[in-house]
Amino acid sequence: RRRVVSPRGASSTGLDANVAAVLAYAFGAISGVVFLIIERKSAYVRFHAMQSTLTFLAVTVLLLALGSFPVVGWLLAGGVYLVGLVLWAVLMFKAFTGERYRLPYLGEIAARQLG
Repeated sequence: RRRVVSPRGASSTGLDANVAAVLAYAFGAISGVVFLIIERKSAYVRFHAMQSTLTFLAVTVLLLALGSFPVVGWLLAGGVYLVGLVLWAVLMFKAFTGERYRLPYLGEIAARQLG
């Protein structure tokens, strides 16, 4: 489902909300956690920060698990890595354009966590 919000205006970081939301994805779970800590005002930025944290922690755990299996696991990990890169780019694009895009399952958890 497509939900477009108006992220115009500044977040508590002093950045435009859509720029802060993109930066929450920039370094995966790490930047997600940073923006969860520093953002106090924008629910839009906090949602994207939470979704980034959950999504890229899950991708990292999956990559580590697959990487522990020789050959087949390594091949599967390569596919997961490529999917993760595409997902990263799509999520940043949607955040920049003002869409509060919820990934299946993880997006719902992110929304529930933030109330």
